[in-house]
Amino acid sequence: MIRVFNKLRKHSEEARRAPAPRPLVSRQHNLFEAAAAYVTACAENDYDKSMEAARWVSPEALSFGVNELACRAVIALARERDESPQTVARTLLGLPAA
Repeated sequence: MIRVFNKLRKHSEEARRAPAPRPLVSRQHNLFEAAAAYVTACAENDYDKSMEAARWVSPEALSFGVNELACRAVIALARERDESPQTVARTLLGLPAA
């Protein structure tokens, strides 16, 4: 019986000396993931998802990501349509040709 208690004591002492397990940290989202999720949610009129994505990064980072997404989208559409980025951007916004 004493051996059992000695083994238990030994294991508990070893457990106390062992490094504590690191807490699980949720994966950090990068600004481009946040921008893509935010713009997609806005396009689908999903307020809750857009607010969730907006919390993933700072407002400045989200603004940069949305701007980068807009630039890439306009460039891709301009190439697809064989038009200038300015023409595509103005058309998307419903503005008259410049």
